[in-house]
Amino acid sequence: MPESATVDWLLAGDPAIRWQAMRDLLDEPAEQWRAERARVETEGWGARLLALQDEDGQWAGGAFLPQDFAWEQMHTEGQPWTATCWALTDLREFGLPPNCQSARRTVQLVGQNSRWDHAGEPYWHGEVEECINGRTVAQGAYFGVDVAPIVELLLSQQMEDGGWNCYRESGSVRSSFDSTINVLEGLLEFEQATGGTEASRAARRAGEEYLLSRQLMYRASTGEIVDEEYLSFSAPNRWRYDLLRALDYFRQSGLLTRTGPDARLAEAVQHLRSCRRPDGTWHLGKTYRGRSWFPMDPGAGEPSRWVTLKTLRVLSWWERSPES
Repeated sequence: MPESATVDWLLAGDPAIRWQAMRDLLDEPAEQWRAERARVETEGWGARLLALQDEDGQWAGGAFLPQDFAWEQMHTEGQPWTATCWALTDLREFGLPPNCQSARRTVQLVGQNSRWDHAGEPYWHGEVEECINGRTVAQGAYFGVDVAPIVELLLSQQMEDGGWNCYRESGSVRSSFDSTINVLEGLLEFEQATGGTEASRAARRAGEEYLLSRQLMYRASTGEIVDEEYLSFSAPNRWRYDLLRALDYFRQSGLLTRTGPDARLAEAVQHLRSCRRPDGTWHLGKTYRGRSWFPMDPGAGEPSRWVTLKTLRVLSWWERSPES
């Protein structure tokens, strides 16, 4: 169990943090954490984000980019995080109850009105890029949408090494950690919602092996760390990979399949332990440029409830396993 002061600090946060701390750290009865989870719709970050929704169900008038944003602005402003796909990702991570009125209304309106920037595809049909489609599968499966056709497309795009890469069409022959974690999260959510298919389960296992064979951070060719940024934790992750995001995924996968942690996660887990602050919290390692609706943490270098919550539940899962 984490120190009570750290848990009290988490419980003093947003409902999105509180209900997950109650479930994942305190093992409170389901009726208690579900009552707290229901507050996401009416209080805190969830209510605030829902209040920013357009009348047509979108956010900022667009699916991937705000309606008033031009690609040229990427260089000066950075990627914006205010459009529909990012809002839905946040609401899923907050734990907005999928059957609440706001969620049902959003799913319907987004399906009717939102179109992807790529070629005007209806939102819940997905588009062509692996990262985008992985997140769309995660959102759709979570909110009760039939995303099986997008899953089939993702399975057809899996690379020989077991992962995925959004630059596949540009000639990439090796998978990307960033692309792979986005797809794996989508396939896991699909499996949780529907049981998955034999093919989707096999693809997910192969994607996991791609990361595990590299101990979540190393190049297969040289044994060097792929990117030092992977050692620094962010919240929200947006589309980017880091060790905490990967470990939290493997925790959820293990809970679903009732399997213990793979020994190849040990070095990544040890890195998590080494990042703990003297006050028992973990700090936000980095933030990303670009428009966002509102901050959810004080800033880089400051204690982060999101990072602390996720780290503590990963460590709790790891340490409860006989194999660890």
